Amino acid sequence: MTLSMTWGIFDVIGTIAFALSGALVGLSKKMDIFGINVLSVLTAVGGGMLRDVLINVVPPTALVNTTNLILAIATATFVSILYGAYHITPVQKRRLIVLFQISDTLGLAAFTVTGVIAGLAQKDAQYTLPIFLGLLTAVGGGVLRDLMAQRIPTVLHADVYAVASVVGSFFVCLMARMHGDMQAASWFGFFIVVILRMLAIRFGWQIYHPRPKWK
Repeated sequence: MTLSMTWGIFDVIGTIAFALSGALVGLSKKMDIFGINVLSVLTAVGGGMLRDVLINVVPPTALVNTTNLILAIATATFVSILYGAYHITPVQKRRLIVLFQISDTLGLAAFTVTGVIAGLAQKDAQYTLPIFLGLLTAVGGGVLRDLMAQRIPTVLHADVYAVASVVGSFFVCLMARMHGDMQAASWFGFFIVVILRMLAIRFGWQIYHPRPKWK
């Protein structure tokens, strides 16, 4: 498997997963199908577009190769039609929350990897640029989604969200430098992010929240 194939796999995983998470947020906000599609597209390609602009890939890849754009629209439309065709019970609503968490986690992990790969491809890149691009690619679309949906961006308050992306990015860089196997490093970083997020959700892990100490 070539590095370009590895990139393609993570790109498709991230696009579908984030498109699904965007659609679910739109449905929770009772948006129409246009609004749901807007959130899906922003979540799926927004972070990648910000990354591309920073590394001077203009116009952004998503606007030249429209596969991911079409994939996001198709995912949002399918989810919307499926959602409208069934009566959703309270139990099923809780399952949708779990589905959102899973899809958001997979998108976070997949786009962390694609961002790091893009960063490592830049001249003289070591750790700072790849890690930053991994984080930006992973959380940029979600921030745009949440702002459009009038929510506090998940990255600013969720349990070990951005931190999971940073840790995964670091290990991709570290393994790539130590062993030179970018594919193995990519998959290792992907699973690091997924495991950290799932453990954080399961056990309610939180990073430090400053609180005043009242007497």
